[in-house]
Amino acid sequence: MDKRYEHKDYEAKIRSKWDQEKTYAQEQHEGPMWSIDTPPPTVSGNLHIGHIFSYTQTDIVARYKRMRGFSVYYPFGFDDNGLPTERYIEKKCNVYAPTIGRSAFIDLCLKETHEAEQQFMDLWQRMGLSVNWEHCYSTISPQTRKISQQSFIELVNKGYIYRKHEPALYCTTCRTSVAQAELDDHQEASFFNDIVFKDEQGNPLIIGTTRPELLYSCVALLYHPQDERYQHLAGKQAQVPLAGHMVPILADDLVSMEKGTGLVMCCTFGDKTDILWFKKHNLPYKQSIGFDGKWTADTGSLAGLKVADARTRVVQELEAHKALINRRPIEHSVSLHERCKKPIEYLMLKQWFLNILDYKQEFIALAEQISWYPAFMKARYVDWVQNLNWDWCLSRQRFFGIPFPVWHVEGTDKFLLPPVSALPIDPQETAYPGEVPAEFAGRKLIADTDVMDTWNTSSLTPYICYQMLNLNPQDADLFSDAAAQKFIPMSMRPQAHDIIRTWAFYTIVKSWMHNKQIPWSSIVISGHVLADAKEKLSKSKGNASLSPENLLQTYSADTVRYWTASGNLGQDVAFSDNQLKIGTRLVTKLWNAFRFIYEHTQEVDVAAKVTLSVEHQWLVHEASATYTSYEHYLEKNEFGLALKSAEEFFWQHFCDNFLELVKDQLFNPDAYDAARVAATRWTLAHVGLRILQWFAPYMPFVTETLYEAMYKSKVGIASLHATKFLSVQQDHIFPRSVEIMNVLLAIVAQVRKLKTEQQLALNYQLASLTIGIHDTAMIQDLQAAQQLIKGATKAELITFEPKGTIQTHMRQDDTGWHAYTCQQAKE
Repeated sequence: MDKRYEHKDYEAKIRSKWDQEKTYAQEQHEGPMWSIDTPPPTVSGNLHIGHIFSYTQTDIVARYKRMRGFSVYYPFGFDDNGLPTERYIEKKCNVYAPTIGRSAFIDLCLKETHEAEQQFMDLWQRMGLSVNWEHCYSTISPQTRKISQQSFIELVNKGYIYRKHEPALYCTTCRTSVAQAELDDHQEASFFNDIVFKDEQGNPLIIGTTRPELLYSCVALLYHPQDERYQHLAGKQAQVPLAGHMVPILADDLVSMEKGTGLVMCCTFGDKTDILWFKKHNLPYKQSIGFDGKWTADTGSLAGLKVADARTRVVQELEAHKALINRRPIEHSVSLHERCKKPIEYLMLKQWFLNILDYKQEFIALAEQISWYPAFMKARYVDWVQNLNWDWCLSRQRFFGIPFPVWHVEGTDKFLLPPVSALPIDPQETAYPGEVPAEFAGRKLIADTDVMDTWNTSSLTPYICYQMLNLNPQDADLFSDAAAQKFIPMSMRPQAHDIIRTWAFYTIVKSWMHNKQIPWSSIVISGHVLADAKEKLSKSKGNASLSPENLLQTYSADTVRYWTASGNLGQDVAFSDNQLKIGTRLVTKLWNAFRFIYEHTQEVDVAAKVTLSVEHQWLVHEASATYTSYEHYLEKNEFGLALKSAEEFFWQHFCDNFLELVKDQLFNPDAYDAARVAATRWTLAHVGLRILQWFAPYMPFVTETLYEAMYKSKVGIASLHATKFLSVQQDHIFPRSVEIMNVLLAIVAQVRKLKTEQQLALNYQLASLTIGIHDTAMIQDLQAAQQLIKGATKAELITFEPKGTIQTHMRQDDTGWHAYTCQQAKE
């Protein structure tokens, strides 16, 4: 074996081996299927170390399950359609989608995303992800478009999807409607403005608002029905300042009598309450804001201005007309679009919606059927569902996405859906493929021009993963209960906590609506990697300068993987250069320790039966206990705690204690019984293989390299990652040997400490060692291990003092140094 582990050379060789031998192909591993609904990364820029963090944690679990005897189905995908990808392509290629045209922009997106995906795949392979790359999907591929469009048609036919001209959350920056799950709340400084309206007699009516620029959309004033200050205004009208039109004055119990003046205006639309009043009181719609974010031609001097300028202008005009009597600075919560971080507006347009509000209790009940890791994350999901206020808007006014397979019948609210056999289809590029019903003969069919929310497709990943396995023929109904029961629920969904409200929720929704099933048995929630400002690392935030490529130039993939296991499940973690250094130390220690093992175990048969002495029994007992702990933690997806168990055994029991104890046996075998030395060599080989298995999910490259050099020919299995815990991690229970070794190790530790205090080398030869101990049975057991104690302490003579207590110390005379140690073992 080489003296140094040159990770770049070895990693390249091991990746080639895995690829050639198809080490991780599902069919290579017998056992029950264990399936992973892997999150498809969004193709919207370069990957950062936050991606490495979460995806490697998933790989750790996948590798563990494979070695536990499961046939792991570990597909991968790329989320390469929708707004994030459009914005990435526009920025990268310096283009604007509406300018170059729909078809040309789609072609550009397809080309650029394919190149980005190849770069992503190369990085994941360098990190050692044991993914089934033969099962890799794209959310814009023809197969996925078909599944998404088929799901849409099925849910329309089941009555879950509807189309309506409805107030919708709209981002005027991204020029598209958005869903509630795509909003972030942000505290923002503003002003509360007291504005003067006039009643029919010209008397002043004071209302307070943070959005005076919406005066031209004012359609009513409202007060609480129990507010005596305004009851005389019932049935009356008021004049809107600047705009000049008259609006009704209405009573409504949603108005707060304590807030402001107790008199409020309803505009179309400033917030969700405006929408409620608009519907409840059957108010007219007056649009001030265009889809481009500019005020419309009907807004007087505000026409053509955007929000900030319109607000400034209207305040100036109100002051000029003496209609603004007070302004108070405040801070209030504003809804921002999570992608562009700009405020959301509410605009009316015809869109497709998925009815989720009527089924909130069903979705909450489904959470109880899923195992959540960590468990407290379930509360986040339940809280989100309970506080939903909107049905899920599926429509997006963009180019690069999956089209709605719909043709609208001109002059009616009717529409036509194509047969499933015609999918995937783009209505803007293709004529309606079916037979037009006689009732619509002669009417023009108009293609739907919107595309689907990208989550509408990502929420179908269990069905996409199922289709890739080819368990379901292409012409069969992918969403039939019979088909779904073969594969759904999947075993695990790994994902970050910030998309519980989107990916987790929407996938649960779709699985229930299609098959009344949960999509997976368990969900494992990871945290984020935080930058110095305690923000998550993100391409859009521009704080992802620590690129995976740069890390892999400096550190081995195993070292980076070690860092990813340092975070607690579900918790955010700050990037730690120190943790990388610790990981590097571990890789080096593994290499050096196994080089030592290799020198002394080349002829050892790991399957042989040997008679174990006390030191061997102690070590295999501790190894068994460590594996029990390791397995316990990984079954709960606590990979960090499992790694800690393995590390403690390796550093303390194996390296610091056992290797130091048995070095004298290995270097001076003639001084020991031959059977004992043979048992030592066997124990080194056996426990060494156990250790490699423990670290294999975390550090697959160095462990595979060591396995190839030391165990492959003996075990007869091509890869460490194809070995099974069950065949190696045998249970050994030797409690008495543990008691004896605890005392023996304490003696050795005391002698080492005494030598250090006297500035003597640890291998300095002692003339004698006297051990004071009351336990006569322990004395007998230690006498049987006397040669082991001599080898570890370098004492020529060992005596035991069973009576009285001796002081732990050292003294020197003409014959040399003499050590005295006292042990308090009990009878």
